This record gives sequence, structure tokens and C-alpha cells, in this order.
Amino acid sequence: MQEALRDLVAWGTKLLEGYPFIDRLKPSKSVYLQLHNVFVSECFNCHKLALWVHDRLLFPPTKTGPAPNVDLPPDLLLDYEEARTILDLSPRGAAALLRLAIEKLCDHLGAKGNDTNEKIGWLVQQGLEEVVQQALDTVRVIGNEAVHPGQIDLRDNRDTASELFELVNVIADQMITRPKRVKALYDKLPSEKKAAIERRDKNAPGKKA
Repeated sequence: MQEALRDLVAWGTKLLEGYPFIDRLKPSKSVYLQLHNVFVSECFNCHKLALWVHDRLLFPPTKTGPAPNVDLPPDLLLDYEEARTILDLSPRGAAALLRLAIEKLCDHLGAKGNDTNEKIGWLVQQGLEEVVQQALDTVRVIGNEAVHPGQIDLRDNRDTASELFELVNVIADQMITRPKRVKALYDKLPSEKKAAIERRDKNAPGKKA
């Protein structure tokens, strides 16, 4: 009786720990092993399956963190979405992907330089808004200034990664989305109005021929 009680307590403890484990059953004609703490559920709406370990959803992978700016270039969008997928599992990995996305974003904007710091400096020389420059420098310095984009900083945590998501979107909004919106509005102007604006700018005082 005591042995059976100990076995029951040990079995219940394993369930509460939340890790998968297997019971080895007495030999039978059909079942020898029984898997615990692993579950499969079916969605009532789409009828697709989901895989759970205890109370944690493993498949399909869940995405956390803010949604990306829709105007991010496709390769940056992939990095961003991958970072959202692994944020809860590996905040350091998510932060590394987001720093890599920042490096790519600088390249997408035509920045020149050997590292992120030099590229930000180049963008500042081209008239980069102060708020965007501060966001870029925050991304560069946060965590550990010595860590290069794509490398993992052991001091990164979930809060750091969450802030990096926000900063990526701020930079994309300032340097991609807003100019895109302004251009779309300008393109709707009548052709004669745009021609007059071009003549005005061409003949502006101090304008080189």
C-alpha cells in the first residue's frame, strides 16, 4: 500500500512539473508505453491541430511583441517576425535578430560605413531627424555596445527585446512610411501644379544650375 502511494505521489509530481514523461506499462497486446503531459487539440473553427506540453503551446508557434511596420523591406520583415516567434523562448535571440534588422535597415537606406555607429553618423549627415538618430543610437547601445548586430548579448532580456521591437517600428515609420505617404499625396497633384513647383525650385535664389 505504501509503495503504491509513493508511486502515485511521484506520478502526480511529474504531472505538476509540466515536463513530458512516459509510463512503462505492463506488457499487453496493444499498449506498452503511455505519454503524459503532451496534448493535441483541434480548433473548432479551422479544425487545425495544436500541440501542447502541459499548458504551453508549442505548435503552431505563437508570436508576441508588437506587429511590424507594414513598410519594412521583405528581408527585414522576416527577421522581425522570427524575433516575434522566439521572444518568449529566447529573448536574447530575439534581440540579436532585431539588431541585425537595424543593420539591414541602415543598409536599405543607403547608409555608408563599416559598422552601425558609422552608418548612423552618415545618416545624420544626410539630415536624419534627431528622434530617429536617438532611436538608432539606443538600438546600438542598449544591452552592450561591444556586441555587433546578430551576436547575442548575455545581458539581454525580454524587456530589452520588447523595446527593440518598438524602436524598429519608430525608425521604419520615420524613414519609410512617412516619406511614402507624402510622396503618394504629392503624386496626386495635377501635373501643371507639379511643373510650377519644379520651376519655382529650379529658379530659387542660390540654386545651382
